[in-house]
Amino acid sequence: MHVCKWKPHPQILNRAEREHYGILAQTCYDANMASGLVRAAERARSPAILQLFPVTLAYGKGPFLQFCLNVAHQASVPISVHLDHATDPEHLELALSLAEQGIAFDSIMVDASHADTDEENIAIAKPYVEGAHKCGIAVEVELGRLEGGEAGLRMISDAKLTDPAKAKAFMAGTGAIILAPSIGNLHGSYINPPNFRQQILKDLHAEFKGKVPICLHGTDQLPDELFVECIKNGVSKINVNSWGRDVYAKSIGEGLLSKPFPDAVEDATEVFAKSCERFFALFGSSGKA
Repeated sequence: MHVCKWKPHPQILNRAEREHYGILAQTCYDANMASGLVRAAERARSPAILQLFPVTLAYGKGPFLQFCLNVAHQASVPISVHLDHATDPEHLELALSLAEQGIAFDSIMVDASHADTDEENIAIAKPYVEGAHKCGIAVEVELGRLEGGEAGLRMISDAKLTDPAKAKAFMAGTGAIILAPSIGNLHGSYINPPNFRQQILKDLHAEFKGKVPICLHGTDQLPDELFVECIKNGVSKINVNSWGRDVYAKSIGEGLLSKPFPDAVEDATEVFAKSCERFFALFGSSGKA
C-alpha cells in the first residue's frame, strides 16, 4: 500500500478545526493577486490557502503553478496551493501530469457532483483521488450538488442537499479526505437571502470531527454573521472569490487610466490584500501562524 507524504494543506485545516477558526481559501487569477494574498497573510500572521480555478491553470500551466507554489511555500506563514472545482478530465489530467513532473498542488478538488448518483460520483472521482494520493496531494470532494456557476466553472441548475447519513460511506468510497457539502449554498449571486441548513454542518462535524475537514463553497454576498456561524458549526476551509476579485479588478482597471503601470498594480494588489486581511480577522485566523 502506498504511503502518502502529505503536503501542508490538511495540517492547516486540522489545526483550524481544533482551535475553532476558519481558513481563507482565496481564489487568485494572476501573480499580483497571489502576491497580495501572501502579503496579507504575513502581515496578519495567518495561515491561508492560495486557490486557483481550472481555467487559470489551463492558461498559465506549469510556470504559473510553480510561481504560486514558490510564493506560497516561501512565505513566513503556512500557505498551501489548491486547485478548486476540477471537473473536466483535461484539467484533472493536467494537474496530475504536472505533479508527476514535480509541480504539484498541495490539494485539489475532484468535483464529480454533476453525477446523477452518489455511486456515479464515487466512480468518477476515485481514480483521480488515487492518482493524486500517489503524488501526496490531498483531495476534496463534494457530496450533494451546489447550483450556479462562476469564472469558467460548469453551470449547474439542480441543487441537491448533502445527506449526512451518506457522508461516511461516500468519503470511504472516494478515498478523499476533505468534504464540501451542499447546505443551501450556491456559486455566484444569491437572488434570495441564503438559507443555510446549519444542522447538516452540525451532523457532519459530529461524524467527522478531527478526521475530515469541512469546506464552505458559495460565499458571495454572505453576511459576516453567517460565516461565523458556519465556522462555529465545524467549517474550517472557506472559499472566497468575488469579494477580493471585484475590488482588485476595479482598482487596477481605474488605476491604469490615470497612474503609471507599477503604481496601478501596487495599489490594486494592496486593495486585494486588505480584502484578505478582513477575512483573516473575521474567520479568527489572524495571529494563528
